Amino acid sequence: MNDSVRTEIETLRKERTKALKARYRELFGEESHSSNHAHLFRRIAWRLQALAEGDLSERARHRAVELAVDVDIRLRAPRQFWGELAQTGQTASRDHRLPPVGTVLMREFQGRSIRAKVLADGFQYEGRRYESLSSIALKVTGTRWNGFTFFGLRKELS
Repeated sequence: MNDSVRTEIETLRKERTKALKARYRELFGEESHSSNHAHLFRRIAWRLQALAEGDLSERARHRAVELAVDVDIRLRAPRQFWGELAQTGQTASRDHRLPPVGTVLMREFQGRSIRAKVLADGFQYEGRRYESLSSIALKVTGTRWNGFTFFGLRKELS
């Protein structure tokens, strides 16, 4: 690695996250979804080195694609699995922290009274059905919360 790139990388080490995000935008042509200083530093340092020394060879890129094709990654179970599950009558067990169906959960938040009704297959808040308490907490607060924590549900409930 040449001295100018090494010096630039060492300078980056001392930069604040805001400056790293700006440099990331400049080098990659898009905003970074991360605000993690170490992650931004590593990505920028890699990019600077790639620009100075050259990126991956065509052979290396081709091999990476071959490896990625061989990987069997599933993010969701196949539809057939859900159909078979429905036929056997098995359903996911209900979380023991949830009160009985029909119970109204209440929480005061920033001067507002939040009420969510427990349904057999989710929750109802302001006339709309939600899959989880966490999605209601996100709707109310604008930030991610653990729904059980937000509504004060403890492990003792059975």
